[in-house]
Amino acid sequence: MNDPRADAPRDGDDATGAAPPPDLAEALRQIGATGRAGLGASVDAAKAMRSLVFADISLARSALGRTLALTGVAIAFGASAWLLLMATLIVFLNGTLQWSWTVSLLLTAVLSLVVTGVAGWLSMRYFEHTRLQATRRQLARLGLGELADFTPDPGSPVSTRAAAEAAPVEAADGAPVKDRRGIDVTPP
Repeated sequence: MNDPRADAPRDGDDATGAAPPPDLAEALRQIGATGRAGLGASVDAAKAMRSLVFADISLARSALGRTLALTGVAIAFGASAWLLLMATLIVFLNGTLQWSWTVSLLLTAVLSLVVTGVAGWLSMRYFEHTRLQATRRQLARLGLGELADFTPDPGSPVSTRAAAEAAPVEAADGAPVKDRRGIDVTPP
């Protein structure tokens, strides 16, 4: 009925009933599987970084186009305003309101400068997107680039954006902050 050999420990089994350690071939298979998983994770991270860089460059390209377009608008409007508005307002102010030529010219020049300044300010706002801020923060998180000294370690839960924005812009003596090689650090 009961086989006495079934209760006896077999080779490789100890008296506690624990399974024997895996043989060399199984250990090598596990190491290979772990290596393939690590490589897969690296490939996934590289793909994510590639997507981030392309998205950031696309944003920068779009922002550069808008910047150039608004700069062109600022230049064209500034020039046309100088010619058309000056002529129209000077005729109106001098003829209808009896203002002097000097005051009429000054008013038209100020109006043209205000519109040109607003268009220039808008173009500078769009130009900020060409700095690849997200890519620079991620590279810094990996320990690459000029911001690497000012960002948290890769495993840290601290936000890279917050750390990069909190990085000092000036040293204690008022000089610009420099990286390890002595190059000025441009904040993101």
